[in-house]
Amino acid sequence: MNAQELARVIDHTLLKPEASAAAVEELCSQAKEYNFIAVCVNPSHVSFSVTALAGTQTVVATVAGFPLGATTSNAKAFEARQAVEQGAKEVDMVINLGALITGEINQVTDDIRAVAEATHATASSNILKVILETAALTPEQIAAGCTCCVEAGADFVKTSTGFHPSGGATIEAVRLLAKHAPGLGVKAAGGIRDKETALAMLEAGATRLGMSAGIAVMKALA
Repeated sequence: MNAQELARVIDHTLLKPEASAAAVEELCSQAKEYNFIAVCVNPSHVSFSVTALAGTQTVVATVAGFPLGATTSNAKAFEARQAVEQGAKEVDMVINLGALITGEINQVTDDIRAVAEATHATASSNILKVILETAALTPEQIAAGCTCCVEAGADFVKTSTGFHPSGGATIEAVRLLAKHAPGLGVKAAGGIRDKETALAMLEAGATRLGMSAGIAVMKALA
């Protein structure tokens, strides 16, 4: 994979709570320079990012229920609906982790479905990525979470927020997502900081990478 091909699977990400407008502006400038497929920003930066990236091949992604996933389904759906109305094309939501761990599968599925419907409300081509927080789950729980995503109409399953103390993406988790979520994309995120890790995640089955270190990886491939 060359640098140009890798750029088209990278979500250039800035989700730190202290991120300033200037930092987001720099993120968007970098995304235009490297032709990343998306920038992923907090909801308060969606409108600015959409304007900054107008006319480019880079779309705006944002988050819902982030980073805990413990808000209500209505709150997550509102975040998603507002974001797509402002021009975001992708939403990365966090599941109700406690509900998945305790086996409340219907609740998890309904939660995802509510956000999927809101995300797709302005365009069926909009993308919902569902963060399972795989480092906090058993393989069986990961498989169950994938089933919820498929049944609820999600477009991607995603490993991690990058904020959970249990850790981020692993090769094993990516393989499980690819196995148990047939037909869905797989986004690896959390702790991908070098070229070797990025390529290993893709080899394991990831089709999208969430990274704050995308520039360093691109330079390593140049």
